[in-house]
Amino acid sequence: MPDFTISEIVVLTLWAENIPAAVNFYHNVLGLEPLATPGHGHQPHFKLNRATLVINQGQPHEAENAKPDRFPLFALAVNDLDKLVGQLSTHEIPLPWGIEGQSPRKYVMFHDPAGNLIELVQGHL
Repeated sequence: MPDFTISEIVVLTLWAENIPAAVNFYHNVLGLEPLATPGHGHQPHFKLNRATLVINQGQPHEAENAKPDRFPLFALAVNDLDKLVGQLSTHEIPLPWGIEGQSPRKYVMFHDPAGNLIELVQGHL
């Protein structure tokens, strides 16, 4: 075994063809805080607790022949899933499978404007 430890994800990068739509979604719909990023070009950065979400210009691609075929790119922990589902509904974000699971652990998956499958989880592990 190595004598070092990897403890957490610090940067998560997504690609989107329409950067303004992605920025609007992650800031105004999901409520993530934008970060000032001097020296990091024009890529939008958002605060995710101790990590950073970066959105780069590009076309996202789904995995070919993925198993399972419905698995999120990443999941975000939330404290009130019902309120966030209401926010998604207000912005007409389709929730193709609705809320899944049962209290205290429930989740919902949806696609962001770039087509990335995202999950919100209440009562995560």
